[in-house]
Amino acid sequence: MGSVPNPDSSVPAAPPPASAHAPARPDAAAPKAADKDTTSGVLFGIGAYGLWGLLPLYFFVLKPAGAVEIVANRVVWSLLFCALLVTVTRAWPALVTALRTRAVFGSLALAAFLIAVNWLTYTYGVTTNQAVETSLGYFINPLVSVLLGVFVLKEKLRPLQWAAVVIGFIAVGVLTYSYGKLPWIALTLAFSFGLYGFVKKRVGPRVDAVTSLSVETVVLAPFAAAAMVALGVSGAATLTTQGAGHFWLLLASGVITAVPLVFFGASARRLPMTTIGLLQYFAPVLQFIVALVVFREAMTTERWIGFGVVWVALLLLTVDMLRTARKNALARRRTPVQAAG
Repeated sequence: MGSVPNPDSSVPAAPPPASAHAPARPDAAAPKAADKDTTSGVLFGIGAYGLWGLLPLYFFVLKPAGAVEIVANRVVWSLLFCALLVTVTRAWPALVTALRTRAVFGSLALAAFLIAVNWLTYTYGVTTNQAVETSLGYFINPLVSVLLGVFVLKEKLRPLQWAAVVIGFIAVGVLTYSYGKLPWIALTLAFSFGLYGFVKKRVGPRVDAVTSLSVETVVLAPFAAAAMVALGVSGAATLTTQGAGHFWLLLASGVITAVPLVFFGASARRLPMTTIGLLQYFAPVLQFIVALVVFREAMTTERWIGFGVVWVALLLLTVDMLRTARKNALARRRTPVQAAG
């Protein structure tokens, strides 16, 4: 978790003794550095979630490629892009250290598995005309983060959080009735990405964003390469059969995959979970708009009701997050004053 910069932290409790050569306080620049870190974190977050929100448009132009081929290409070409990034940033020592450090490698291997599940589910949903349900998954994701806090971190829920979780369960029930089945695409996306974000947050202080993504890609690359070979042998691959434009679009998946993940990793290292929780609404809103306006997917009355109930739950969660963040910020500002007294 990050912290809210304290604007009063540069004010001393008592005037310092007069001296022509008094050394500058080492922490004088801390609030400015924290503000700069927060600003860059927000920009990285908006970049990541904005790109993810528009990703269905990219998958749409990749047809007739299926979910497995798209994800396999994303991983393989991401590996090359990551190698370039690591070389440019001179991060090879950090990458080798991460690969050799059991705790870091284990966490990132788990993150790789979770993001692979997420990618496959998401790509399948978009390429089978279920983009509305994929957006639902990311709307539900903040509620999953709350549940992770309860079951993994043993946190106690505040009243508004309880209300949001209960309403979220009601929404899933309404949507299950609307779809005629459990919205498994949405639930898989919500839980896989919620767990991915949780793992990345825990390992974030020990590894930078580029190194983190590189390790995840190294873990997945052998499986992705095997999938590409299998598709090629069976004649199901489209990489070289749909023209030069399709070929280069699939190769570009490395950049399109890596850039938002690097942005997300950089954002998660700089921001508290509260801010990340607010920023993540960007992606499902954009996905939902694309599904309705571009793909013309149907929304029945029951689905509108279900989505409406989800949005009520998210509104309660947002109010609670903002209220809690404000209380914590005020508490931090009072602490130096009380200590001085």
